[in-house]
Amino acid sequence: MKNNIKNLLSICILPLVLLAASCSKEQVPYDNPFFHINFENKSSIEVLSNRKDTVDYKVYLSAQLQFEPIDLQYEVKVGDGLQDGRDFTLITTGNKLTFPQGIFERAIRIAWKESVLDPAKDNTITIRLISNTRNFTMGMPGPDQLQRQLIITKK
Repeated sequence: MKNNIKNLLSICILPLVLLAASCSKEQVPYDNPFFHINFENKSSIEVLSNRKDTVDYKVYLSAQLQFEPIDLQYEVKVGDGLQDGRDFTLITTGNKLTFPQGIFERAIRIAWKESVLDPAKDNTITIRLISNTRNFTMGMPGPDQLQRQLIITKK
């Protein structure tokens, strides 16, 4: 009976001990720097047609500390149902964000204006990340490139 218990303990405990011994605190860190954009962790959002405020849509750099500035190119596509100055004002001008040393987020600012929309038209603004001076991944790593763009639909 004692031998059976010893054998059972050896069979159950020995693999656990070996497994624990094989684990090491030295793990290779995930090191694939990338840029991504989201709003409250969503890639597509809606805003109401009567909204009247300014919103920061943040672009994030996920990387170790960089010692040289990085320029990020982006584009803003406006659907045929929206018009800058009438439905919104794009406060962040140009198509480039610069990430200086130690800065990991930058904002693209949009001031929303109350307006009447034509529901038959495309009432979206798409902010798409295009490229950067360090050749970092655009969007989350992986084939789907999640969070490479943010689609804002005004309703």
